[in-house]
Amino acid sequence: MNDQTLEKMKQLRLYGMSRAFNTTLEASNIDYTNDELIAYLINSEYDDRENRKVERLINTAKFRYKAFMEEIDFDSSRGVDKNLVNRLEFCDFIKNKQNILVCGSTGVGKSFIATAIGYKACMMGYKVMYFNINKLFSKLKMAKADGSYIKEINKIEKQDLIILDDFGLQSLDNFKRQDLMEIIEDRHGKKSTIIASQLPVESWHEVIAEQTIADAILDRIVHNALRIELKGESMRKKKIEKQLIE
Repeated sequence: MNDQTLEKMKQLRLYGMSRAFNTTLEASNIDYTNDELIAYLINSEYDDRENRKVERLINTAKFRYKAFMEEIDFDSSRGVDKNLVNRLEFCDFIKNKQNILVCGSTGVGKSFIATAIGYKACMMGYKVMYFNINKLFSKLKMAKADGSYIKEINKIEKQDLIILDDFGLQSLDNFKRQDLMEIIEDRHGKKSTIIASQLPVESWHEVIAEQTIADAILDRIVHNALRIELKGESMRKKKIEKQLIE
């Protein structure tokens, strides 16, 4: 009877429930009432589905590496606003359709903080996608050639949060400006965007390289944005130096 029940649970894809039920069968010291057993099985299935959902969201986001809010270094020399970052952990900025701008020189941890926020958003059930912005532009260029551009743009628009990393390493040509304008326009007032850049926001006009479009893009990005401005030495350099000392 129990074997048949377990098999039916698996056929119904109740994997969390089947594992929990199997655990109760193997444990001789667990004595549940009927109500407690039902609650235990349902909670196990619920937790399993939530965990698989988070795993799918993280895989779909295509982060470059793992990063977690708990690992952020709040050393005073970095200039990280701890209160702001702690508030971001609740992801209210996504509910409020706000953007986040993370700026600082090479290696200070911009991508790490942006990714950590993205991971937290996935854990809270939000749809997230991470992009190196130059690779994104290349992908969109190829999509125009093979006819899948609208599909790609629509996919980006549907995300609760997108992360555009390494903005400003190259000036934008007309095609890239138009692509960026379309992405930002689609998301303005509806979804959230994180942009990480080596350059201060005041220099982004030069990167976009066309006054009218730059004004339009930055007006949509900046006016409701939260800012994280990092200072100090390269975290990668400090890590290497620490390893050498050890």
